[in-house]
Amino acid sequence: MHVTLRALAATTEALPFSVSQASVQLVPPIPLYRRLLRAHRHLPPEMRFMGDAYIKSEFRATRSTDNPLHIIAFLSQWKAYLDALEPQVAAGQGAAWAGRRLDTALMDTLSDEQVGQLYELMHATRDVWKSPEQLEKEAQAAELDAGETVASTDAAWTATADKKKDE
Repeated sequence: MHVTLRALAATTEALPFSVSQASVQLVPPIPLYRRLLRAHRHLPPEMRFMGDAYIKSEFRATRSTDNPLHIIAFLSQWKAYLDALEPQVAAGQGAAWAGRRLDTALMDTLSDEQVGQLYELMHATRDVWKSPEQLEKEAQAAELDAGETVASTDAAWTATADKKKDE
């Protein structure tokens, strides 16, 4: 059988009709990894450091996965994140990137381990969004609380010592 260009073209998949359909297509892991790290260059230093470390650890942990469904889900979710991040970086709004809210239906599908990781991430990033003034105010309040605790502890020790002297 003689293979023609027309026969080969008929067997290929149709091209996507729009940019959104094209962006849904999967990107191989190494180019995706590189594009993610490049997009993070435009984030504030704290966010970049945490994001780069997270990307590296996730890709490293998934390197040995053999299940095609896990690989496809992993790559598609990182591609969706990249698709959300790249337009803001291109517009010069990388420093103002605030993400999006999680869908409750998505939260119901997460495993207990994933919910735990999300909870840890929430606590790790809580201080990133605070202004320097807020952080300074909280530090001063913590110092005052520590000073009061030391003063009350000193008073308790002194009272105990005085009691022992009287006995």
